[in-house]
Amino acid sequence: MLQRKAVRYRLEPSSEQEHLLSRAVGCVRFVWNRALAIQKSYLEHGCGILSYVELAKCLTTWRNSEAFGFLSESPVHPQQQVLKFLERALKDAFDKKSPQRFPVFKKKGLHDSLRYPDPEQVKLDLHTADDARRRVFPKIFLPRIGWVKFRKSCIIGGEIRNVTVSRTGGHWYVAIQVEKEIPDPVHPSTTAVGGDRGVANLLTLSDGTMFLPVTAYRDLQGKLAREQRKLTKKVKFSANWKKQKAKITQLHQRIAEIRKTALHQVSQAISKNHAVVVLEDLKVQNMTASAKGTVEVPGRKVRQKAGLNKSILDQGWGQLRQMLGYKLQWAGGMLLLVDPAYTSQICPVCGVVDADNRKTQAVFRCQHCGHEDHADVNAAKNILARGLHPAKGLHSAQESTAGHAGVACFAA
Repeated sequence: MLQRKAVRYRLEPSSEQEHLLSRAVGCVRFVWNRALAIQKSYLEHGCGILSYVELAKCLTTWRNSEAFGFLSESPVHPQQQVLKFLERALKDAFDKKSPQRFPVFKKKGLHDSLRYPDPEQVKLDLHTADDARRRVFPKIFLPRIGWVKFRKSCIIGGEIRNVTVSRTGGHWYVAIQVEKEIPDPVHPSTTAVGGDRGVANLLTLSDGTMFLPVTAYRDLQGKLAREQRKLTKKVKFSANWKKQKAKITQLHQRIAEIRKTALHQVSQAISKNHAVVVLEDLKVQNMTASAKGTVEVPGRKVRQKAGLNKSILDQGWGQLRQMLGYKLQWAGGMLLLVDPAYTSQICPVCGVVDADNRKTQAVFRCQHCGHEDHADVNAAKNILARGLHPAKGLHSAQESTAGHAGVACFAA
């Protein structure tokens, strides 16, 4: 099996290297915005769009011109790569089967990054000693930047394919994508579990295991609000405003790192102990849409819905699903996704669907056969059954018979 993974390290650039990196990401952002403006202009005049080759020729002209000669002071490969990203984004936007959002202009300081697609231009030095501290400081060579120190927190295993440098929370990071051929993995376990993602518990498994919710944002919400109030009292774009803005950015980064660490721990524990995991195919973006409505048709219970959306997003359901997917694949397991309809209302014993089966958040009590269980555990069992037996049907409460004989026949 060809395994692709990325290892991410924090860079320790000097002040001069940090200036060069900031200029490089600024040039990449400029190329994206200018190329996007040209593409939009062509579309508005009904001339179609330019291909990557045509835009690359424009980039060469820009780098050699007097007006945009500053682009030649930064590495060219990341600027060419961003044109490929733009071409792919436009193709996805005009895809008839599953169209994506039309690309937008990039803002300064938001998602700053640049990619070196050619691994031959990137070099690693993992045995550089510092005489003052008697420690080993590994370095990575980036074109037009130089040798930059980084914190080697894990092993780089495999052949380097590309390198991405990004700035998050006031720090610079380098993500090295590697790939290697490994024997087809065989999972040591033979068990299968269903998982019900929720707010009261992050994940509840069909065997009764429950993982506590992630409350990174809730725990730091008060501190974040105080720092944001301080920002409103400062002159916009002043030196103190920028310092306060950096504090807020670092706090958001801290929240994201706490959430990611918790999700890594949960996904690692599950992928090691179970060969098959079944989850609901939830549309998180639709579930967390605002209930505000419009002026003509205002929404109902907007405050309650906003609180629920905040709790759902704080759990990181989508990120957990992604982590389980690739970790199970690396371990030789499998992640299955099933239709989430009625998984919290169906009785696993008699198979009857009734909304009254779950009147409270924590307790499931079947109104037809009397089966009782923890509501989340019951939903996880239904998810597992639907994953292992996808053709199994459902009985609605209206279709059920008065006696239990017909229900037992269905269950059989």
